[in-house]
Amino acid sequence: MAAAKAKTKAVAYLRTSSAANVGSDKDSDRRQRAAINAFARVNGYEIVDEFYDAAVSGADPIETRPGFSALLDRIEGNGVRIVLVEDASRFARALVTQELGILALIERGVTVLTSTGDDLCHTEDEFKIAMRQIAGTFAQLEKTRLVRKLRVARERKRATGAKVEGRKSHAELNPDLVTLARRLHRKDRNGNRRSLRQIAAELRVQGYTSAAGTPLSPSVVRSLVT
Repeated sequence: MAAAKAKTKAVAYLRTSSAANVGSDKDSDRRQRAAINAFARVNGYEIVDEFYDAAVSGADPIETRPGFSALLDRIEGNGVRIVLVEDASRFARALVTQELGILALIERGVTVLTSTGDDLCHTEDEFKIAMRQIAGTFAQLEKTRLVRKLRVARERKRATGAKVEGRKSHAELNPDLVTLARRLHRKDRNGNRRSLRQIAAELRVQGYTSAAGTPLSPSVVRSLVT
């Protein structure tokens, strides 16, 4: 007997547009789920996860939807590249918003199929193709604006003398340790100074050690006292 053909893994995405359509006594999500499951069963798909935006308007931006955001996280994390929806309107009623959602999935190498078998990621509709190109251009523009905005903010903060990037210093992470190390590093009345290893030993007595519980290394002590 021939072995059963392995099913292709897929995830489902559902959306209901108002609170009135959410709940055990409503059938919007059940209708969507039934249509998706029927398509998956006939076409050899195994639904391994479901993402649901309940009471989310079709006009709401894609990036503000928790269910869709979780869907993107799952796709990026587990390699599933098929998303099943009841129809295109589950992404959005507005064409621009709909195309932005599909574009986000196309960029991740995902195919979006409706319960009637339409592939929403591939189309010969010139208008939709243009919409995706425009959406991609504006997405890149917004990314560029954000990078510039963050850079200006860092430069403004740096001008005040504040530290804005890089690893935090010991003084920032543990000021008490720095104070004690510098006090131990001072010369005594005879002009003698403890060695870095002696300072490390004294710090260990005071409870300051490495992550392994050993005395701090001379290089670490030197960074504390200079």
